[in-house]
Amino acid sequence: MRACRRLSLGALSPAPHSGRVRGQPDSVAAVTNQLARRLGTGSAVMIGLGSMMGAGVFAAFGPAAWAAGSGLLVGLAVAAVVAVSNATSSAQLAAVYPTSGGTYVYGRERLGPWWGYLAGWAFVVGKLASCAAMALTFAAYVAPSGWQRPFAVVAVVGLAAVNYRGITRTARLTVGLVVVVLAALAVLVGASTAGADVGRIGLGGVLDAGPYAILQAAGLLFFAFAGYARLATLGEEVRDPVRTIPRAIGLALGITVIVYGVVAVTVLAVLGPDGVAAGSTPLAAAAARSGAGWVAPVVRVGAAAAALGALLALVAGIGRTSLAMAREGDLPRWLAAVHPRYRVPHHAEVAVAVVVSVLAGVTDLRGAIAFSSFGVLLYYAVANASALTQPPEQRRYPRALAWTGLVGCVVLVATLPFGAVAAGTAVFAVGVVLRWWRLRRRPGASAF
Repeated sequence: MRACRRLSLGALSPAPHSGRVRGQPDSVAAVTNQLARRLGTGSAVMIGLGSMMGAGVFAAFGPAAWAAGSGLLVGLAVAAVVAVSNATSSAQLAAVYPTSGGTYVYGRERLGPWWGYLAGWAFVVGKLASCAAMALTFAAYVAPSGWQRPFAVVAVVGLAAVNYRGITRTARLTVGLVVVVLAALAVLVGASTAGADVGRIGLGGVLDAGPYAILQAAGLLFFAFAGYARLATLGEEVRDPVRTIPRAIGLALGITVIVYGVVAVTVLAVLGPDGVAAGSTPLAAAAARSGAGWVAPVVRVGAAAAALGALLALVAGIGRTSLAMAREGDLPRWLAAVHPRYRVPHHAEVAVAVVVSVLAGVTDLRGAIAFSSFGVLLYYAVANASALTQPPEQRRYPRALAWTGLVGCVVLVATLPFGAVAAGTAVFAVGVVLRWWRLRRRPGASAF
């Protein structure tokens, strides 16, 4: 009777960060299903930078300028404030729950299984769209006309193969890509100075688009800052996570905010708001105006490296969240497998590569960014709500920051383009129905 009771309780509520797969003996789970702690502060910062640089600098400015013109600068500031608030909540939670899964784990621990599930579902579906956006960004800058989608699929498959070989290989490749990106951006800013005109920015009209358009731009630009979540989802692979994760998140986000601000002002001064909004490769267009023929190819190489770096880290992050959800049965348990040699969630990463390859073949860049922002903002809303429940001894930052992040996420979600909101709501409804149906089928379990 006692054994039956242990089995029943273990099936319903296993420890989310135990590393166990239900049905395995503890000794087997400890050996075969645990990720290795191999990342230090430097590697973690580089993974965070690699996740954010490609998303923001080369992909998000165009849609934001289309929404708000020069008001994208205000939107960038709003997105940065919300991102900083979310980052402090994530860092505070990651220090207490240093395991794979990020807000999926935090929501389960602090708010309950349903909230954790919704956060995990939001992350997975939102970041799958982010992967497609990064693959398409890479292709937009390097592929010949008509070959963008095949190039995007090849990029997804190639980087999934890198991730499959282990997290240290992911970190090493990310370092190289980040160096290339920063060098390309420095060349762009330096070369564009002569042709820049502050009058083109339209500083006197940054508020002319109105609050709704500016907040929509902020929601689209938030897509650019979401990479620091990768550090939380990689919590099971970070050495000394209590110190390393908060430090790495702060450093990566601070560097990114500075770089985004400088590049946004430069590109607006060269192209003007209409020029930034006109195409999917605004930095390449700004480089072409520099007067030096060698600058545009350098920027295209930097854009390709940025998109590949972001895609590399995204695939790793989605794989780890899928692993955590599969451990709890919220995704198929087949996804909880960890490779015995490379210590990565190899089933999850293969599944991610397949889904993203399909998305890259059927979606467009602007729609992918908006849909991704919808999912990621809801993910961070759960993170902030979770941080608000932490006791005083676990708090590293004022509660006001978590409230700012929570309210900011909800407001930005509401102002995203209607199509993204409608599609996101439909996908979330599917996720709720799937979990409700699964719990209904489990003997003795409640669906709520």
